[in-house]
Amino acid sequence: MSTDVTNTPAPPKADHHMPGRESADRKQVTQGRWASLLLTPSLVLLAIVIIYPVVNAIIMSFQKDSGLDPATGFFVEGGPAGFDNYTHWLLQQCNGQPCPPGTLGAQFWDSFGVTFFFAAVTVALETVLGFWMAIIMARSFRGRSAVRAAVLVPWAIPTAVTAKLWFFIFAFEGIANKLFGAQILWTGSEWPAKWAIIIADVWKTTPFMALLILAGLQLIPDEVYEAAKVDGASTWQRFTQITLPLVKPALMVAILFRVLDALRMYDLPAIMTGGANGTSTLSILVVQQIRQGFNTAAALSTITFLVIFIVAFIFVRFLGANAVAAASTGGKK
Repeated sequence: MSTDVTNTPAPPKADHHMPGRESADRKQVTQGRWASLLLTPSLVLLAIVIIYPVVNAIIMSFQKDSGLDPATGFFVEGGPAGFDNYTHWLLQQCNGQPCPPGTLGAQFWDSFGVTFFFAAVTVALETVLGFWMAIIMARSFRGRSAVRAAVLVPWAIPTAVTAKLWFFIFAFEGIANKLFGAQILWTGSEWPAKWAIIIADVWKTTPFMALLILAGLQLIPDEVYEAAKVDGASTWQRFTQITLPLVKPALMVAILFRVLDALRMYDLPAIMTGGANGTSTLSILVVQQIRQGFNTAAALSTITFLVIFIVAFIFVRFLGANAVAAASTGGKK
């Protein structure tokens, strides 16, 4: 028996102009227009609040400050400065010469180092203590809700209040010296002042780290730990092989937030020490420079912004993204 394949009807082709498809496409276009319309006010507001000040600060950074010309002694209105404001900070030059000791221009690299020192030490301590607190709060015990609420109290206190509180604690006749029977000038000498600021910052911000890490811990299924116990894994092995890899994305986000916050630290050192005794950060230096000239301060603000942006880019591009990818693939490469 022969089969006539030539008379076999061909399957119907998909009609891209079907009424249902046209209705769906029209609905999608309408939703896209509505989304753009609703997002436009927010984008305009962000442009006004964020983009305009940043662009304006960059433009100001290339202008001279008005004031007395040291060469002639006359008052000048300013004008184009080129990169002089940036070389003033990065090369610590004042009018083409090295800035005299004690001037703001001579303090840039010292403030730069102090800022990163505070960021590194405080974030390291807060990560360790926050992880420990998060592990405790993740367990089931009576009064867990009350403990979680109490832990967040230091974080909820305004930074200015925290700084003043610790200022009195570290006073010469304060609780710290009375408790240890010491006579330390906590806010009047370099290294005690630095450690006083570090202790105050760790006390205030560790709950924030614990809260973010706790959110990551609660995403780990209990069945994973039960299976590890059945396989004979010890507590340390469960921590290093299960907890750390699975909580790494949340941990990296917490560290990123805290590093960016620490790099712009201002309130604690400004209130506790006034930026004296080697505790001046970049933010304090910017505020001090504003009193002498806006354009030079704008250059320092731009430098600070670029430093924070580079740090954030490194975390997101080389640390945060890899951590998320590793978590989504189960650690396999």
